[in-house]
Parts: sequence; C-alpha cells; structure tokens
Amino acid sequence: MWRRSLENRDVQTRQLQDAVTNVEKHFGELCQIFAAYVRKTARLRDKADLLVNEINMYASTETPNLKQGLKNFADEFAKLQDYRQAEVERLEAKVVEPLKAYGAIVKMKRDDLKAALTAKNREAKQLTQLERTRQRNPSDRYVISQAETELQRATMDATRTTRHLEETIDNFEKQKIKDIKTVFSEFITIEMLFHGKALEVFTAAYQNIQKIDEEEDLEVFRNSLYPPDYSSRLDIVRANSKSPLQRSLSAAKCESGIGQVSTCRLRKDHQAEDDDEEDEDLDVTEEN
Repeated sequence: MWRRSLENRDVQTRQLQDAVTNVEKHFGELCQIFAAYVRKTARLRDKADLLVNEINMYASTETPNLKQGLKNFADEFAKLQDYRQAEVERLEAKVVEPLKAYGAIVKMKRDDLKAALTAKNREAKQLTQLERTRQRNPSDRYVISQAETELQRATMDATRTTRHLEETIDNFEKQKIKDIKTVFSEFITIEMLFHGKALEVFTAAYQNIQKIDEEEDLEVFRNSLYPPDYSSRLDIVRANSKSPLQRSLSAAKCESGIGQVSTCRLRKDHQAEDDDEEDEDLDVTEEN
C-alpha cells in the first residue's frame, strides 16, 4: 500500500516538475525574443530619426515647392517616431516585464518542488528501512513498530507537502494561462494602435509629397540658370539672327526714312533762301 502510494506521488511530482520546467523554458525564450523585438523597434526608431534629419537638410537646398513638401513629409515622419517610441515603452512594460517576472515565479515553484521531493525521498527512505527491518528482524515487533511510525510520519509530511505543491501548481497554471492571454492581447493591442496611427501619418505624408508642384519648381530652376540681364541680351541676339529678307526690308525702311529726311531738309533750305530774298527786298525798299 505504501509502495503504491509512493509511486503515485512520484508520478504526480514529476508531472508538476515538468509543468514548471516547460514554463521556465518557453517563457524564457518568449521573453528573450520579445525583448529583441523591442530593441529592433527602438533601433528602427533611431534610424528613422536619422532619416528625418537628412530629409530636412536636403530640403533646405531645394526649390520652394519641393522644399516645403519634403519638410512636411519629414514632420509627419518625425511624428510617426513619437508613436514608435510609445510603442517601445508599452511593449517593454506590458509584454517583456510580465514575462521577465516569471523568472522569480518559477524559482519559487522550484523551491516548492524541492520541498516536495525532499519529503518524498524521506518517505521512500523510511519505507525501504521498514522493509529491511521486517526482513532482518521479522519477530522484533518493537523495532518494526518504530520503523512503521517513522514511515507514517514521513508519509504524512510527504502528503502535506505534495498537497501544498498541488495547490500552488494549480494556482500557477491558472495564473500562467491568464498571463499568457494578457501578454499576447496587450502585444496585439499595442501593435494595432501603432499601425493605425502609422496609417494616418503615412497618408498625410503621401499627400504632402503629391502636392509638390513640379512645373512651378522646374520654372524656378530654369530661371535660376540665367543672369538678370538675360532678356535684353536675348533681344540683341534675336535682332542679329533676322533673315536676309527681313534685313532688306529693314534697310529699305531706313532708306525711305533717310530720303524723307533729305526731302525735308531740301524744303527747309529752299524756304530759308526765299526768306533771305524777302529780307533783301525789304532792305532795298527801306533805303529808297
């Protein structure tokens, strides 16, 4: 009877030990991977900050529309990094820390298991001693009775510690399931909040880029290639590049104009001669 009870308790203890070992292994792995995930996200935030700085520096060298569009894009992208920072902090607090806390929890359960195993081993030792006493001194009722009493005490102690272990491991399992649900729910919620905000920010950033007026900036760039007196110089070049027919017509017009001027000058000369003759006649008349 004692041997069967001891074997049943041994099987039960191994199952409880396996449960704790399973949690210790996989929760440790989950904690490390989630922590690495958070560190990667933080590094992505840092790289994005560098990208924002570079976009701003480049924008300051560009034409007005492109400059404004890039700066607006950089502002939206910087806002996204604020949301990413909040994501990092929440993941650390709501996911990594609860998993990390299982290190101490598992340690306490290991102590409970150790106490149960010690009690079980003591019971097994007393049982072995009783069996040897019965084999060596089957007629010594006093020694056998003492051995039975020691075994009974060891069994009661093992039963008590095992019952306590069952209760604490049961609570451990219940809390484990609850914590797993909470941790993964928090993870999904945090990621959904971030990506929801990211979609809004990326939409605004996309619109800012699409608003850049290419033609206007191209005109600004073209104008920047020429000096201020370019228009007057262009008129001179255009005048020198007229066709022979256009030059002939221009010359004819000039000659016509010169002829008209010469005619006017001749008319003025004749008029002046007539005026001189009238003046001479007037002088003669006065003398008479």
